[in-house]
Amino acid sequence: MALTAGIVGLPNVGKSTLFNAITQAGAESANYPFCTIDPNVGIVEVPDHRLNKLTELVQPKKTVPTAFEFTDIAGIVKGASKGEGLGNKFLSHIREVDAICQVVRCFADDNITHVSGKVDPIDDIEIINLELILADLESVDKRIARVGKMAKQKDKESMFELEILEKLKVAFEADMPARTVEFTEEQMKVAKGLHLLTIKPVLYVANVGEDDVADPSENEYVQQVRAFAEKDNAEVIVICAKIESEIAELEGEEKEMFLQELGIEESGLDQLIRAAYNLLGLATYFTAGVQEVRAWTFRQGMKAPQCAGVIHSDFEKGFIRAETVSYEDLLAAGSMNAAKEAGKVRLEGKEYIVKDGDVMHFRFNV
Repeated sequence: MALTAGIVGLPNVGKSTLFNAITQAGAESANYPFCTIDPNVGIVEVPDHRLNKLTELVQPKKTVPTAFEFTDIAGIVKGASKGEGLGNKFLSHIREVDAICQVVRCFADDNITHVSGKVDPIDDIEIINLELILADLESVDKRIARVGKMAKQKDKESMFELEILEKLKVAFEADMPARTVEFTEEQMKVAKGLHLLTIKPVLYVANVGEDDVADPSENEYVQQVRAFAEKDNAEVIVICAKIESEIAELEGEEKEMFLQELGIEESGLDQLIRAAYNLLGLATYFTAGVQEVRAWTFRQGMKAPQCAGVIHSDFEKGFIRAETVSYEDLLAAGSMNAAKEAGKVRLEGKEYIVKDGDVMHFRFNV
């Protein structure tokens, strides 16, 4: 699954610190704008307690988690759509990602300068959203000029597209992103083909100070971001990038003890990775045998042969059927043989839509 979530935000909101914590890739982080000029791409493991439970159950020789990409994109500033800062380059990088994780500064720190001179998370969000909308408006205006000529000649496809373009133009002129526009299924196919920045799903990442980690609900900036996100039908993940960079260096019991000291059950990073994974429309199925227990990423809605193809193209070409049991049923049964005896293992064919958490064994013939 070559899908990636882009980390965006104004300069000095904690993007690169967060990225470093996620991937431990060492992206440069400094107290001045534009320290990240070329986007950094990092592969992250998707935390999944089910994989640990399956490992305990099967006792395989090795366990392999699934993973996906985060891309760290340099800070956007007001006027980016007109080329301010390194705007055009940054916008092109955002165009290449599949979903947007917008990091918003929700902490006060006199030692870290804010590009606008004050901490105002909603203003920060609106600056970025507006720049993306303006960039999309320019794209749509250019497209209208081209398609409009064909539409006047009664070309049906052009007339259909022009209707969609004009609908988008109205939304953009009202400062509304493309993802808020209601489309039919057919219209949405065309709209997605326009590669608009604001049609991408968004997740807001509220970056708080160390004192707010245990109870971020008391942070007034977080409250503002949550209220804004609710209107945008988006999720909010609260993290402290500074602390997450420390947690990322720990493992096992040491990590658990540190989380307990902070008064939190799970790191913000784990929550963010899972939320971004879901935002991309991704899900996980498992294969489980004595050689290997492994998590595999697939797009929600994929059928069994396509999911088999995630492992190897030959599996999809020669697909016969899939032995399938839900993670919950397998765990309750205690073993694959017990699950079969209990009638919980099913034989699914080519039309079966794979569900998150399915444990599968593919039968194929090439």
